[in-house]
Amino acid sequence: MRNRATRIITIIAIIAIVAALAVMKLGLLTTAHQDVKTQDTATKRLTVSAQKIAPSRLIEKIVVSGTVLPNEEVVLTSEITGKIEYIYFEEGSAVAKDDLLVKMNDEELQAQLQKVLNEKKLAEDNEERQRKLREKGIISQEEYDTVFTRVNSLLAEVDLIKARIEKTEIKAPFDGIIGLRYVSEGTYIYPEMRIANLVCIRPVKIDFAIPEKYGNVVKTGNKITFGVEGDEQRYVAEVYAIEPKIDPKTRTLQLRALYPNAKNEILPGSFAHIELTLREFENAIQIPTEALIPELGGQKVYVYKDGTALPVFVETGIRTKDTIQITDGLQPGDTLITSGILQIRPDMPIEITETY
Repeated sequence: MRNRATRIITIIAIIAIVAALAVMKLGLLTTAHQDVKTQDTATKRLTVSAQKIAPSRLIEKIVVSGTVLPNEEVVLTSEITGKIEYIYFEEGSAVAKDDLLVKMNDEELQAQLQKVLNEKKLAEDNEERQRKLREKGIISQEEYDTVFTRVNSLLAEVDLIKARIEKTEIKAPFDGIIGLRYVSEGTYIYPEMRIANLVCIRPVKIDFAIPEKYGNVVKTGNKITFGVEGDEQRYVAEVYAIEPKIDPKTRTLQLRALYPNAKNEILPGSFAHIELTLREFENAIQIPTEALIPELGGQKVYVYKDGTALPVFVETGIRTKDTIQITDGLQPGDTLITSGILQIRPDMPIEITETY
């Protein structure tokens, strides 16, 4: 029994020694493999694309919608009640300021005017006789004043009737185009009854609003480009008026621009697609937005220097659809890394495959 136990212990010891030797050999092999892998990683370079920083022109624009308005617009109506005698305009025709458009019947007023003119003539003759008598002392001053007042009253009545006669004539208040007619000759009209619309469309106004954050940037004289539905052409107008306050409901600022519309190509009421130029920079530094890395303490980019990636913190400005302006941190001539950004680590070996 004792010899048997001794053999078992010996066998176990031999197995333990062999296992220990195997483990040690495996560990040495693994360490060697890791050393080789680490060496390969250290020598491997990350391939990236880059961009040479060069100043370029930057235009800050905002895109909004608006409405085309006529320069002037009025609904033609009558100030008095009466029957239309003549209509002197054609629908859709151009008219000039002070052109006679509608004449109403004024026979009764003309008769009243003639009657008062006759009375005035008699009163003036009587006033002349009474003045001579007053100069001779035959009548009193009070008697003469009564006659003189009568003459002045009739003069005022003549002016009143003439003013009423003028109201039977409807004239164009400004140059424009007459729209559709809603009355005919012989129609008995009353005040506020619509006769037609008169619209001035040369020039036209472009009415639009911008967010309040641009309120201190936009100025009168700023240019806008706009287009209308069904017309691919772009037109240029100039901002001429700005509302002096922000709309508290929409938090927007109302603006108006003027377009000459010399060929009457733009019709009032059209929906306008507007681009407003706010500022222009001749030598701005712009980079692709994907090259910018946001961080808790700011924003950074990677530049290529001496074969490695160097992190640089930057200040940003205007953002467009594809680019963002860098106001501080980059200089013309720097090589900006634009791809592989998330794989880069500071001082990491870099190989540039494409530069643009």
